[in-house]
Amino acid sequence: MSLWTPGGEHEVPREPTPPPGDAAPAAGPDIDPEMAEALEKMSPEERAEAEAMIAQMARAREELAATPADVVVANHAMGLYELAAIHLSQDPPNLPEANLAVDALAALLGGIEGRLGQNEATLRQALGQLQMAFVELSRRAGGDDAGDAEG
Repeated sequence: MSLWTPGGEHEVPREPTPPPGDAAPAAGPDIDPEMAEALEKMSPEERAEAEAMIAQMARAREELAATPADVVVANHAMGLYELAAIHLSQDPPNLPEANLAVDALAALLGGIEGRLGQNEATLRQALGQLQMAFVELSRRAGGDDAGDAEG
């Protein structure tokens, strides 16, 4: 499994998924009583599949907890960048949707300024590019949304 960041793709260590019969027992202290009851009502095959998924989710949570928060937040910020870019690349550009994504990225970066480490400069540059593209496309479209995504 890997995690994409503005600085490139980073491999996240992953334990091999055990075969369904070897999955950790699902009924434990971390299992909701309703979930444990639902597991009891399943066929052996369904239960094995559900227990394997529960174990896989627990491993994913552990991996996420081991990943620095600035890397995860930067990854989410890049999702906002991609969302804005998708809306700007439509024919015609979907300016209101792009505007929301650009503003969300700007708000995120403004709210955590100085806390994203090595990814921050790249994300700020990406935001600037989106803002310039938004303004240019708004002007071409003759729209009055151009001021919303600036700066």
